[in-house]
Amino acid sequence: MRCNLVLPVALLLASVCAAQTTVSIAPDAPSKEEVKKLFDVMASREQMQELMHQMFAQMRALNREQMKKRQPDVSDSEIARMDRESEELINNFPLDSMVDDMIPIYQRHFTKDDVSAFAAFYSSPAGKKFLHEMPAVTAETMKAIYPKIQAEVEKVMKQAEENQRPKEPPAKD
Repeated sequence: MRCNLVLPVALLLASVCAAQTTVSIAPDAPSKEEVKKLFDVMASREQMQELMHQMFAQMRALNREQMKKRQPDVSDSEIARMDRESEELINNFPLDSMVDDMIPIYQRHFTKDDVSAFAAFYSSPAGKKFLHEMPAVTAETMKAIYPKIQAEVEKVMKQAEENQRPKEPPAKD
């Protein structure tokens, strides 16, 4: 049950993390403080927290649906337990640590001038609107793509289940 909820999130986070490289920090890289200031302007922590809540809410609804299909006799208490576990996962998610982990990545990929330009943009009316609208855009995007992600995850899980079943010897004629 928890796997149905955690696997898609893990895949999403892994795809985000896969872009990380081991390139050293450039001499014209922004300082940690400059990157943190950009994150503050962008409300990065709050954006990540909102994204996690939206993702988990959508996954929870879809997972309930899938659970009831697979186990029609699943009890309300079992579903409530699954919801509590999901909520616990969200509440204990290490967002601060994740934001701190992003700093050297920004330092590798962006110059001090880039970070200053980003901060200026996100402080502008257009940048503020972009930041304001992103949670809704992300929620709508997740709603649109999650069924496809869920279908692929189910296909992979079904294949894994089939691969684990003992193979029957061919029938003798």
